[in-house]
Amino acid sequence: MTTAFPRSNWFRFGYDPEEVDDFFDLARASYEGDPAARLSVDEIQSVAFDQVHRGYKCDRVDAALDRLAAAMVVKERAQIVEALGQQDWNQQLAQRATTLYSRLTRPERERFAPPRGRRGYDAAQVDALLDRLTAFFDEGTPITAREVQQATFKRRGPKKGYDEASVDAYLRRAGQVLLAAV
Repeated sequence: MTTAFPRSNWFRFGYDPEEVDDFFDLARASYEGDPAARLSVDEIQSVAFDQVHRGYKCDRVDAALDRLAAAMVVKERAQIVEALGQQDWNQQLAQRATTLYSRLTRPERERFAPPRGRRGYDAAQVDALLDRLTAFFDEGTPITAREVQQATFKRRGPKKGYDEASVDAYLRRAGQVLLAAV
């Protein structure tokens, strides 16, 4: 498959075109139902590519990955609704949201473990984003999957930070719930 991603200029890095093309070939096969090419939304959202000179522009590839993840969620939803009904889909979505909500009810600065002997994400900034998620679940205040999944945070030491891997995994799941809720 030939992709239409623009390349970075000569002095900049971008994603390795061969890796990106191979991944999008796999994604297309998965989306079209090839059982040998199963790909989950989590795999789409956590894929990483090497960076090379004159590679594909990262922001364009990232945007395409966001669209692909959203399309996969829509397809998954349609399959579940067709097979089991809308009520089952709603129950699955509620169950996913419930697993997220318990962390939102924890006190600020205690929602994630601190980083172990290194720097982590600024706890106050992470807590502010989680407060927005709480407002979404409690009051319907708008927040998008993209805002959650592409949030960036300053780095802090162990006393004022959260473990990055835990926060990233949680925000990935939260983004999936937000995508599915649309």
